[in-house]
Amino acid sequence: MIDSHTHLDRGPAPEAELVAAARDAGVKRILTIGIDAESRRAALAAADTYDEVFAAIGHHPNNATGYDDAITEEVRALAADPLCLAIGETGLDDYRDYAPRPDQERAFRDHIEIARELGKPLIIHTRAAADDTIRIMREEGADNVGGVMHCFTESWEVAEQAMEMNFYISFSGIVTFKNAVALKDVAKRIKLERILIETDSPYLAPVPHRGKINQPAFVRHVAEEIAALRGISVDALEAATTANARHALPKMAALLA
Repeated sequence: MIDSHTHLDRGPAPEAELVAAARDAGVKRILTIGIDAESRRAALAAADTYDEVFAAIGHHPNNATGYDDAITEEVRALAADPLCLAIGETGLDDYRDYAPRPDQERAFRDHIEIARELGKPLIIHTRAAADDTIRIMREEGADNVGGVMHCFTESWEVAEQAMEMNFYISFSGIVTFKNAVALKDVAKRIKLERILIETDSPYLAPVPHRGKINQPAFVRHVAEEIAALRGISVDALEAATTANARHALPKMAALLA
């Protein structure tokens, strides 16, 4: 299995313990995400330290207050590192009033530009802003690089629009929650060839660990839930999502050979 989105530097234990626990749970690769100046460097350091770990470099929309050219240039420089497989997470968040919308949009557009320049896929965060997220993706040519709609919680219609732009749909522990009825329906309907799994740890621990601090090893529970929803084996779901990660994150393909 591959945990396509985690934040190792914020985990409930030292990174070495989290990576070892994931390895014991059958997690082959972990993509840890840089979302601000400190975590960007932490992500690359973890990727340099552990064979299983790779980085995505970005600036989270909730951290976008005061976003400027200097941040763009830092992201661009760090994202050029071969250990960085993707650009992000980036996007829009209207659920929390943490950063002005103009700053979020500036960061989002700059990240898409960087992704196109470097030929690396995008990791997209969208919350309560799906229409504008899709619009900006189209305006800035995000379909030229594709990527991942991370921690997907939107409608089937949003999933369809994202997939038309060569994006994969990544499900987190939210899909295991009893009240996530609409999301479970998306997980059942979507083509198996477009599904990824993630933890977004240390957040959103899946059932049966809901309410606890999440970690990459728990991605197995996400796989089990989606497999059950679709009436297939966990092994089949694992094989499909691993293959999908090779396509969604092309530089990972050779690393999984």
